[in-house]
Amino acid sequence: MNDNLSEEVIYMRMALREAERAAGEGEVPCGAVIVKEGKIIGKAHNQTELLKDPTAHAEILAITQAAAALENWRLTDAVMYVTKEPCPMCAGAIVLARIKKTVWAVDDPKRGGARSKFKILDHADLNHRVEIETGVLEDECKALLQGFFRQRRTENKPAQNGNPLSL
Repeated sequence: MNDNLSEEVIYMRMALREAERAAGEGEVPCGAVIVKEGKIIGKAHNQTELLKDPTAHAEILAITQAAAALENWRLTDAVMYVTKEPCPMCAGAIVLARIKKTVWAVDDPKRGGARSKFKILDHADLNHRVEIETGVLEDECKALLQGFFRQRRTENKPAQNGNPLSL
């Protein structure tokens, strides 16, 4: 990770741009990019609010795009770059899609499904194990997430006099 132009950094920057799009749309800022043989085959950001769909996470949408691009649900030898650790649902989809490696920026110690909490990506009882790399552009991705949630908390704070409707 010493080279600022490494593959990991280039693709994570693309995922970060997707996460910024999500934040701009009022979605939790998570972005994902899937690459196979140097070609982007899937790219998405969270769209759960827009689509009114709890499964419309960046990882799931990117997997759907990648499978369509390859005309195959098996994404063997593909690498996913995602701005935060996948949740259990997304980690399960990554395993089922047979993605070779997942690279993420920010761990999620409370809800992480890939390694931090549930360890799905390399669980011994599953039929596929996914290589893991973490910490790529961690500071930038963490700043985006923290800024988004800080703004959400400020917007949802009741007015000073205790009347949530007062201006």
